Formats: sequence, structure tokens, C-alpha cells
Amino acid sequence: MNARPDKMMSGAVTLIGCGFVADLYMRSLMTFPGIKVQGAFDTDPDRLSAFCNHWQITPFTTLSDALAATPPDGVVLNLTNPVSHADVTRAALDAGRHVWSEKPLAMSMDDVLALSALARDKGLQLASAPCSVLGQTAQTLAHAIRNDTAGTPRLIYAELDDGFISQAPVKDWASESGAPWPWEDEFRTGCTLEHAGYYLSWLIAMFGTVRSVTAASARVIPDKCGYDGATPDFSTAILFFENGPVARLTCSIAAPHDHRIRVVGDDGVLEVAKAWDNTAPVRFRRRLRIRRRLLEHPLGRKVAPVAPRHPTVKRTGAASMNFALGPAEMLAAIAAERPSRLGGDYAIHLNEVTLAIQNAGETGGAMQMQSGCDPMEPMEW
Repeated sequence: MNARPDKMMSGAVTLIGCGFVADLYMRSLMTFPGIKVQGAFDTDPDRLSAFCNHWQITPFTTLSDALAATPPDGVVLNLTNPVSHADVTRAALDAGRHVWSEKPLAMSMDDVLALSALARDKGLQLASAPCSVLGQTAQTLAHAIRNDTAGTPRLIYAELDDGFISQAPVKDWASESGAPWPWEDEFRTGCTLEHAGYYLSWLIAMFGTVRSVTAASARVIPDKCGYDGATPDFSTAILFFENGPVARLTCSIAAPHDHRIRVVGDDGVLEVAKAWDNTAPVRFRRRLRIRRRLLEHPLGRKVAPVAPRHPTVKRTGAASMNFALGPAEMLAAIAAERPSRLGGDYAIHLNEVTLAIQNAGETGGAMQMQSGCDPMEPMEW
């Protein structure tokens, strides 16, 4: 693919769910002028009206109308809250429509496997967020690893700690069209299901199957803005890949903000400081021996980004991510009659590993994964 993807990607999408994240998708979809937004549906008529008026798109008053308006080669974007993902996706697949789902694909592996089987039997595409793995930063890091920039990778530290979120003014946060940040749903779902995928997707894309997970999760903040559920707000996991290094992944909404990923190789360290920025620099810190000391270069060399670039979006809140990269890749896959990079075995495995970490508790210990996938083919934005 030599031309810019925003000029080449085409197709149609329909949004199901008009909450906070839907605005991020709409702003991202605007970077792909070839993608037509058919309209949107939400069970809350006031939210539907506010969203569709803001973006000047068609409101659908029923889910069936929204699905019927989606062309057979288009994609339904399931942007509902996580507990509704399985039901909405099933309805879309039953209607013969391809589905891109916000994360997680489903809250249980039984639902994930059933939905994947349904999509396969109907010859439909089914994939899930996050899609930052398709972005320039993730692809540049993967390219550097394939090229042994830091030598053979031995250990990876990935951090997704977001600070003491329950003390932030979360009830004042709102999206572009006025949707409140769903703080209670976020706390109920948990930071692992909401955020682990941002780096877990990169790791699985680079190294393939996670053979086993040794994890623990806990609730360390009892009361979060009045929500007192038992969902873990901290997790840590050691990932043992079938073919690759060992990785440690942490998620929390308690520890100070840290979104770094560091790949420790024989010759130094590859590092990204921002998980939620599609164009964050990748740096290589060469290992040095100075007199009797061993250290990594304090500044590091910026690794040349892969080219050409994909469309980018301005920073919104804590993120500068193009949420439309996944739907755009799926539309391209449908047109080329090939599987989406973010679907199939990859989507199943990502969901299984994430749920294993989320549900580990105090006694999770070592867990063998039942699914697996090959490393992802590089993007050619």
C-alpha cells in the first residue's frame, strides 16, 4: 500500500452506542474520508439525539433499523458498555453483519468462543479493540524487534498505571457531544479489562501465543466515588510466550501514572513512554560499559518510524489515538476477502489472556492458556 490510507480506505460503518467513546470514534473516522457513517443507535433517546445532532448523522430508533441500514460489506461498531457487548454482537452477526467491538469482545470465554464460531459459520468478520497495535508507534517497535535493534529480547516491562483515578474529577469529565465519562461502569468493569489490551495486544502481535500466565489481581481502593464493588483495580501478570521473551504487565488505577513499555535485549533497551499516543517516539538506549559501570544510554536514539504514516488525531484528554484504525483495517480486509488482523485466533487469545489476569485474584497462580495465535502481519500504512 503506497498511497495514504485515508485516501484508499472506503466502506460504511454504523455506530451502536453513543456514549463517551463514540465521540472518539467519530473524530477518528473523520480522518478517513472514504468511510461513510450510516448513522447511530442508542437505547437512550436523549443521548442519541445529542450525539447525532452534534455529528450531523442519521439517528436510528431501533437496533434492527441500524443493522438493516448497514451494507453487507460494511461494519457495525459495537460501542456499548462491556456487559452488553456479547448480546449486541450476537444480534449483528445474526443479521449478517460484520462486527468491530470495543474491548473486551465479551466478559466470558464461553461468549467469546460462541460469537467467534457464529461469525465463522456465517462467513463474517469479528474483531475487537484496541487497535493501537496498528499505529505507527507499535509498528515501529515491532519492526525494531524484528530487526534486532536491541539484540535478542529477553525481558519486557509494560506498565499501564493511571494514577489514583478515584480522586480525579471523574464526574465532570464529558465527551465532545456531552456524554459523561462512565466512571461507575469503568470501575465495575475494572482497569485490567479496560486497559491491559493496550500493551497486551502489542505483545501478542509481536510474539504470538502466550503459553501461560502467572497473575494476581486485587481491589486496593475500597470506595471509588461511591462505587464499592469487588472488581480488581490492580493486577500484575508474568506472561510466558511460546516463542519469545518473558513479559511483566501491570494495570492499576492507584499507582502513579506510568505508561512505559521497555524491551530489554542483549544490546540495550527499546522504550516507549506513551501507550496512548499513536506517534510516540520509540527510543533505543544502547548498553554501555564505562570504566567499571554498566548502564544504558541516558538519552537514547530515536528509532526511525515506519512509513508511510497513517492518519493521526489531535490529543483528546489523556489519549492521542486514532480509534478508526481498526474499523478501517477491517473494511480493507472485507474488500480484499482476507481475515482482519485483529480478528480470529488473535481476538480470542487476547480476550482469554486478559480475562485470566482480571480474574486471577489472590490464588490465580500459573494458568495455561487454551487458545493461541501466530504473530501479526506488519501493517503497510
